[in-house]
Amino acid sequence: MQQVALGQAVPDFELASTGGTTFRLSEHQGKNLVIYFYPKDNTPGCTLEGQNFRDHIAKFEAKDTLIFGVSRDSVRVHEGFKTKQSFPFELLSDADELACQLFDVIKLKKNYGREYMGIVRSTFLIDKAGVLRHEWRNVKVKTHLKEVLEAVNAL
Repeated sequence: MQQVALGQAVPDFELASTGGTTFRLSEHQGKNLVIYFYPKDNTPGCTLEGQNFRDHIAKFEAKDTLIFGVSRDSVRVHEGFKTKQSFPFELLSDADELACQLFDVIKLKKNYGREYMGIVRSTFLIDKAGVLRHEWRNVKVKTHLKEVLEAVNAL
């Protein structure tokens, strides 16, 4: 699948989701979507990022915007993470890296001298027509929520 670029329609894709459902991009036309990719459930940065979206969910809902978190973790692990953190949005499992490749978020990472391929924290804003309107890569969790809200409010 070809990578999506700013200003382009995002191709339809589907991923397993918490809540016993399957996420299909095409089923969310008419809503703005914030899709955020994060490395791993139950880690400090990923937990804080999800909590920030959770704590400001009403501001997104007021702008007709849905939030979805994506990592390579299984739906089972996502369910526990979602419950533990009381996330009011679904988490999507991308074990096959389909969406990760579409949005080009898998990169070579280094941790304690070890190199590996992993998800680089990234967020994408898709408008009601399914067009990619904004992307944030190498996200800094502490300032990120404000940037995303500003972009949603500008749509």
